[in-house]
Amino acid sequence: MHRIVDAQFNDLPVILSLQKLCYSENALRYNNDRITPMIQTQKEIEKEFNSYLFLKVLNEASIIGSIRAEEREGTCFIGRIFVHPNFQNQGIGTSLMKTVEDRFSHLSRYELFTGYKDDKNIYLYKKLGYTVYKEIRRNDGIIFYFMEKKRLS
Repeated sequence: MHRIVDAQFNDLPVILSLQKLCYSENALRYNNDRITPMIQTQKEIEKEFNSYLFLKVLNEASIIGSIRAEEREGTCFIGRIFVHPNFQNQGIGTSLMKTVEDRFSHLSRYELFTGYKDDKNIYLYKKLGYTVYKEIRRNDGIIFYFMEKKRLS
């Protein structure tokens, strides 16, 4: 049984290590090992911890996934959702997303972004009611889909 709980500051080294493991697939997919989740430092994640809600997924005592989100200007910005490869496709990502939406239920809008080649993520987000509202093409050819979900009041 998996549990989703608030991450603690002392969980950050494990979360960062897991983040790099999980995003290594994206680095291969885009042929770019300099994507932000792969080069984030311990100091940077510690700074984020001050303003973001960090959740972790526990399988017994081991952290197997995480998500972070923050409220800005009436919107919940969701980022860095990941689940250990051995535990993917078991509904954990869906549970993480729903937990964040519940924690920010006072807001009516949620936003995230993902790369155009991230088919599993795009499928998940669309399944949860997110729609693409903007595309940004970087100089290196990578396209990011910005997706939003508006909650009915």
